[in-house]
Amino acid sequence: MSRQPVVVVLHDGEMPSESSMAPVVERAREVRYATAAELPEAIVGADVLFAYDFFSSAIPDAWPAADALEWIHVASTGVDAILSPELRASDVVLTNSRGVFDEAIAEYVLGQVLSFAKDLPRSWELQQARRWVHRESERVAGTSALVIGTGQIGRAIARLLRAAGIRVSGSGRRARTDDPDFGTVTAQEDLHEALGGADWVVCIAPLTEATRGMLDGVAFRAMADHARLINVGRGESVVTDDLVTALREGAIAGAALDVLDTEPLPDDHPLWDLPDVRITPHNSGDFVGWRDALVRVFTDNFARWVDEEPLRDVVDTSLGYVPTDGSAR
Repeated sequence: MSRQPVVVVLHDGEMPSESSMAPVVERAREVRYATAAELPEAIVGADVLFAYDFFSSAIPDAWPAADALEWIHVASTGVDAILSPELRASDVVLTNSRGVFDEAIAEYVLGQVLSFAKDLPRSWELQQARRWVHRESERVAGTSALVIGTGQIGRAIARLLRAAGIRVSGSGRRARTDDPDFGTVTAQEDLHEALGGADWVVCIAPLTEATRGMLDGVAFRAMADHARLINVGRGESVVTDDLVTALREGAIAGAALDVLDTEPLPDDHPLWDLPDVRITPHNSGDFVGWRDALVRVFTDNFARWVDEEPLRDVVDTSLGYVPTDGSAR
């Protein structure tokens, strides 16, 4: 006998399509749609919560009303907006949408590397000015990249950078050698030493207490002055004021930032006007069709849940991410 749950879909006004949610509607006792303001009322008696609005911070506030909740699925890889102490202490299972954005984010990172090396923004500026100016560019083959964060997205980034001839190493929780994607992985406590040997520093680490603010003034001084930072992980991993200082003083050569500690970035923020800074609005993984892809991950896991089969991509709430083996329960 399969379960017939009450499901709540948390949204921001943009809801998943009816066709994409049909597999859930067919098997649920009830599907409720709720904005952040409506969530405390909607979550009463609900068994399953689908956080389609993965930027929302409404779940911790609505937690006291969650009297029947057994499972939360988040339509993103990161879960830091949801991981309250109450959730960590509960028996509620948390899953994420690991795997949807891997290749798209890897392509974004390679694109930014090539944009820096070939100075594509300057080429566009010269074209707009109708100026024919011969310039030389950098090679990317033979350069080195340090990928901070060795999960699935980090591995996709490593594989694509290696295909472009870049030497790649990783930084993770523990040191190891002979990794299939990174070769050498340096433990996080040795991050500053590893930073000094990288031409490209790519941050894709989950946000935890250990990674919050890890790229600070000390870290930037440890980097080579020709190195560039590409952050596609969490904005809070970078101390933004220290980054501004490092860029102004020439401690590093540039930064591509898809995530920031304050989003949207205020229009008077100094990062907008600094040379060799590229800013994108947290969309490095947003390929055409990504929203439907996220719903498919949920509907697949929902079928597993109602049939009482192991869920995919269960987050270890003590760590804040899915362990490497993707263990389920």
